[in-house]
Amino acid sequence: MILNISLGVMLVVGLLALATAVSALVIERQHPPAGRLVEVDGGRLHVLELGAENGGVPIVLLHGASGNLQDMRLGLGERLARNHRVILIDRPGHGWSARFGGDEDASPLRQAALIAQTLDALGVTRAIVIGHSFAGAIVTAFALDFPERAAALVLLAPVTHPWPGGIVWFYTLASAPVIGPLFARTIVLPMAFPLLRTLASAVFAPQPMPPDYVRHSALALLLRPVAFVANARDVARLKESVTRQSPRYAEIRAPTVIITGDRDTIVSPDIHSQRPCRTPG
Repeated sequence: MILNISLGVMLVVGLLALATAVSALVIERQHPPAGRLVEVDGGRLHVLELGAENGGVPIVLLHGASGNLQDMRLGLGERLARNHRVILIDRPGHGWSARFGGDEDASPLRQAALIAQTLDALGVTRAIVIGHSFAGAIVTAFALDFPERAAALVLLAPVTHPWPGGIVWFYTLASAPVIGPLFARTIVLPMAFPLLRTLASAVFAPQPMPPDYVRHSALALLLRPVAFVANARDVARLKESVTRQSPRYAEIRAPTVIITGDRDTIVSPDIHSQRPCRTPG
């Protein structure tokens, strides 16, 4: 009896793993790389350039958690490219960029250093750096560690400071050793793919999601096992990272603009976009 149950469980796990592997290949065929791979320390990052070379100071667009460069291309890239040189980068482990540094690549400081190396490879000495959500921590890390290279910063619904509480359960599970990769290689894609539109709509609430956003943003790339685990480990380390770097923000000298929604329920404007009010006494 126990043997039959064990064999049954193994069969189900095997079928889920096979379905995940095949589905991941289909997703990659549907959403191939849009740019080129740029050599950095230890590996390569996927970069897409838009616009004219003579558009003044280049603009770098960095996507948040659970995304890739297509997300920023849809929201800002195409419009900014009418008058500027725009550089979009898949963060390590996301989209078509490799996760060559393991868990070290989850650190915003490490990702900021890799962004700087990418700009070196592109011949860019200074840039306006725009970061959404998770990338708010990377943009501020970039300004702290490479102050001469940050012409200006724009933070869109950024994560910049530690918050009360933890993270969503599936990030904790997927970021765990052994069980996390197993979870990502068996259950995540078959379970989440049919719900992508619903999940994405919740992120845009209370506003409507742009038409055909899921397809145009290549959101399904997130569900590939390697990308899902990389994303979870980014998020799992984020609170610790911003706890360490937020006391240094007074060192930032680049002109900085923060843009957020006052009804954002995912990244709190009160914690991440303004100085917290303290009660007297």
